[in-house]
Amino acid sequence: MTSFDETSLTLLQKVQANHADAWDRLVDLYAPLVRYWCRRSQLQEEDVAEVFQESFRAVATSIKNFRRDRKEDSFRGWLRTITTNKIRDHFRRMDGQALAEGGSVGQLKLAQLSDPLTEAEENSEQDILRASVHKMMEAVQGDFEPRTWQAFWGCQVEGRGTDEIGAELKMTPAAVRKAKYRVLRRLREEFDDLID
Repeated sequence: MTSFDETSLTLLQKVQANHADAWDRLVDLYAPLVRYWCRRSQLQEEDVAEVFQESFRAVATSIKNFRRDRKEDSFRGWLRTITTNKIRDHFRRMDGQALAEGGSVGQLKLAQLSDPLTEAEENSEQDILRASVHKMMEAVQGDFEPRTWQAFWGCQVEGRGTDEIGAELKMTPAAVRKAKYRVLRRLREEFDDLID
């Protein structure tokens, strides 16, 4: 179990305070999404790796400036802006190198970066986000007794009633609700700044 002082900081606050383990967790959660955005922009695999590194380097240098001042501000949106800018930078460099050959391909790719996602692409992004949410849950699961986690999972994920779960786990319905609340509170404490 973690102490209250540790759980009072969200993952993003820990990253802003330069906690190495928090940075590793943040990269683990968001790497698939950044790679997806890069691949969607039709980057070659070696270019995906380069833009990925540049994007997270930019996050590392400016993470302390991230704020959620408005309701619509989100970490994912901020990260997407950084990644999109790094992709544009990459295509500008490539276009500059290929200017004698016409250079219009790079301009076309730059224009496509602001295109809205197709339904299939949106579904792919949602699948990646769901996988990230599962990673978030796995990150805090060990902080709870198995029965507490099962009560949370039954209520929140499976949508079952507290009476049914209570009978199965030999808990009162009130204890099931309390278990659900404790896990949700912990998830919010850890990941609230990252959840849109």
